[in-house]
Amino acid sequence: MPQLDRVLDYLSRITQFDRTAFTPLTIAGERVGCVNALWKERLLGSEATLFSDSPNGLICQAGGDYAALSSTLDAEARRWHEAGWLNGWRNENFTAFRPDGAQLFELERAAFRPLGLTSRAVHLNGLVRDADGSVRMWVARRSPHKAVDPNRMDNLMGGGIAAGESIEVALEREGWEEAGIPADKLELLQQTALLLAERPVQRGLHREWLYAFDLWLNPGEIPCNQDGEVAEHTLMTLAEVEQLLVDERFMIDAALVASDCLARLGYWGADNARVEAVLAAIRHPVGTTVHGR
Repeated sequence: MPQLDRVLDYLSRITQFDRTAFTPLTIAGERVGCVNALWKERLLGSEATLFSDSPNGLICQAGGDYAALSSTLDAEARRWHEAGWLNGWRNENFTAFRPDGAQLFELERAAFRPLGLTSRAVHLNGLVRDADGSVRMWVARRSPHKAVDPNRMDNLMGGGIAAGESIEVALEREGWEEAGIPADKLELLQQTALLLAERPVQRGLHREWLYAFDLWLNPGEIPCNQDGEVAEHTLMTLAEVEQLLVDERFMIDAALVASDCLARLGYWGADNARVEAVLAAIRHPVGTTVHGR
């Protein structure tokens, strides 16, 4: 199979799935999530006072304002964690949003995938233009000690946006922690893409808005991880980045961000439109109000 066809096959596999395998979840009158069959059974079987079934999907009876709703769901999530249902507890909350972009509640990030809630993350492409005009990309390799996806390849930086944190603050925090990029290089950086990653995972449904940025570095600038979560950064040709996609070495969200960047750079030349057609399903205009469903 030609190289481009292998890239397209991979992108199709990581952007398409059977949505009928998930039941819509409504919380506080808003459809904000989806649960698989296992979690539907768990919620209806052990949390019948809080969750009920309906022709339109699963309904959570919890109500109240942001604080009250967050408190109720936090107590539930902690019970699920004690029961051994939630792995990867991080003591870090993400925010769930209403369809109009208003904040609905916050919850431990480990509970987002089981409930199919939509999280947010910042991703940074590190690019270098050489003297001959060719472009290379900085690629990170995750630490072998990471609990999730050890040794997998990543963008220059990628990380979740915590509850109460702005996109700009998350970009600056993650940029420094993962790549040693000073805040003054990032504070005025313009967003270049907005992607919606959706796929079934072992814990449920991964659904995340990816805020992508391009940072152009000078040839002599070398990223330096600060928090031990990145084993190394490697400056690669775009052909080498494409090979990582073909070999499925990237973390999946990082693969989407890298593919989007290569397409925007026109890497595939006359065939670029074929990649753009696949990415169109997950691309959204920069500045779009993001929401739960």
